[in-house]
Amino acid sequence: MQRGHPRAVCLISSGQTLVFDDKTIFNQRMSSYGVELRAAPRCLIPGGWLGLGVLFLSLVEGMPGMKEAPPHRGKDENMDIAKRLRELWRYRELIRNLVLRDLKVRYKNSILGVAWTWVNPLLMMVVYTVVFKVMAAGQSDLPNYPVFILCALLPWNFFAASVTQATDSVVEAAPLVKKVYFPREILPVSTVLSNLINFLITLPIFFLLALVMGSPITLWALTLPLAILIQLLFTLGLSLTTSTLNVFYRDTHHILNVLLLAWFFLTPVFYPLTAIPEQYTLLGVTLNLRVWLQRVNPMASIITSYQDLLYWGVPIGWDFVLPALVSLVVLAVGYLIFSHYSSRFGEEV
Repeated sequence: MQRGHPRAVCLISSGQTLVFDDKTIFNQRMSSYGVELRAAPRCLIPGGWLGLGVLFLSLVEGMPGMKEAPPHRGKDENMDIAKRLRELWRYRELIRNLVLRDLKVRYKNSILGVAWTWVNPLLMMVVYTVVFKVMAAGQSDLPNYPVFILCALLPWNFFAASVTQATDSVVEAAPLVKKVYFPREILPVSTVLSNLINFLITLPIFFLLALVMGSPITLWALTLPLAILIQLLFTLGLSLTTSTLNVFYRDTHHILNVLLLAWFFLTPVFYPLTAIPEQYTLLGVTLNLRVWLQRVNPMASIITSYQDLLYWGVPIGWDFVLPALVSLVVLAVGYLIFSHYSSRFGEEV
């Protein structure tokens, strides 16, 4: 190695020579290779593979004049949850920027723009009202049926859109995942948070509709943030799990669409929970379908809590403790699965 050379010459690989007369250009080019320099080197590195070897050693051992590249996610694979959460907090500005990007791109170049946030659920409410109240008279005993539909449809749309988009979030950000270090969980988390904001924007439409139709809103609606929080935890946990599965098995996206459709009909969105029979005999065994539906389907209890607070005007019952605990467990398990496999995302996407 010769020092004091007027130009920075580096042979990255055999047959590829990079010559730089300006340290700024040198720094920029090295950054494209994943190397950050504290000072501009003035050296001649002979030999193609020798140059690559020296560059590799500079990353691992930290040669003078060079700063070690950000560590691979695999190095902190065993990092405890507290450290991971602190790291996630340090990247909160990135989360904020990704959320704003999603909100801006969502209705870019559309005529109505953000108004689709209100128009879309209202149109869906009209469709369900016509189908289940006009064509099928089974729901005619429910007063203010559009209000009943909307108070359940809005949180369901938040859940379905969050899980669907978060599932593809890591795969769609493949160039970013391969080249830049950041906590990978930021991708599904930012997707869920952007849909949460979209959901909160639509809530005034529900209260306006309830006011117009004369549906009373009680003081129990002030506890709505509790139901939103529980749903957010459950959605985050499920999104972390499905986004991990989708990295390794791309069939996840297609299977999820079918499961969400079935899940929608098994959740009391357009029908009240009381429409589910309490006693049902299956293979000689009598089951309380209403209870089992709430036990095996957390979204059934979550959606019912919205209906209790916003439509029936009653407080959330103690049976809501179970879905709250399930949501915490789903979040913990989803985060552990995501953290365990996130170090391999760069290779798989």
